[in-house]
Amino acid sequence: MRMSEQDLTRDGETVLLVDPKDRRYLVALQKGQTFQSHLGFIAHSDLIGKPDGAAVDTSTGETFVILRPTIEDFILKMPRHTNVVYPKDLALILLKAGIRPGAIVVEAGLGSGGLAAGLLQAVGPSGRVISYERREEFVKKGLNAVRRFVPEASAWHEAKIGDVCESIDERGVDAVVLDVPEPWRAIAPAMEALRQGGAFVSYVPTTPQVQQTVLALRAAGRFVRIETVETLVRRWEVGERSVRPAQTMVGHTGFITSARFVERCAAKPGAPPEGDEDVRVEED
Repeated sequence: MRMSEQDLTRDGETVLLVDPKDRRYLVALQKGQTFQSHLGFIAHSDLIGKPDGAAVDTSTGETFVILRPTIEDFILKMPRHTNVVYPKDLALILLKAGIRPGAIVVEAGLGSGGLAAGLLQAVGPSGRVISYERREEFVKKGLNAVRRFVPEASAWHEAKIGDVCESIDERGVDAVVLDVPEPWRAIAPAMEALRQGGAFVSYVPTTPQVQQTVLALRAAGRFVRIETVETLVRRWEVGERSVRPAQTMVGHTGFITSARFVERCAAKPGAPPEGDEDVRVEED
């Protein structure tokens, strides 16, 4: 099979090395450097120019596999200076916010950059992501992380020092996605920024935060499909003699509250929905 230069790893690219026991290592390739582990070392020059999925032997003869990391690999292995949105939650956020190629998305805060990287990958070059971050020192760190995973995305990513709870400059955006402590304070600015039919999504760790957010969305009188969910992921260990759940799992990490911005609501502001049954349409 013929491969182009784009299929091969490059100097400066971040790759994932996987050892024989499936342990994973994020490595930023740089000529003249060496990756070292208890299984031996590998010169970066032996990794540069390799195709995705190639096998490389260490100095002791152990075999590692080189892969281009997924957003999941990146988030779980990236340096963290703030809490991160876990991959299991990021996947649902993208669905709830309707993120697609070409979408325009406002997100806050930038933090460690994991959420921004996922959004940028989802909207692609035809879209745009605007990241708000209150703390100037976190902007540089967050951007460094994002550029490490999606270096080409600088063309469709903008970072601003600002507080979305005070104002959002953009208008007609497809989604506002918030990883901030008080998302209910950002509802009014989000209403100014969202296009009609756009999505509001917040990610918070506690039920009091959820309650204040949901009550504020209802009181605004301009949101429908208000819903709060959490995701639980449990791995399974599969062997020849048994199949069983792993002894540890990623349980609660955060609550995702989503809503759609509309012209006006039929329901009275502040009124809870009467039921949560899905409406099903039968096809002829």
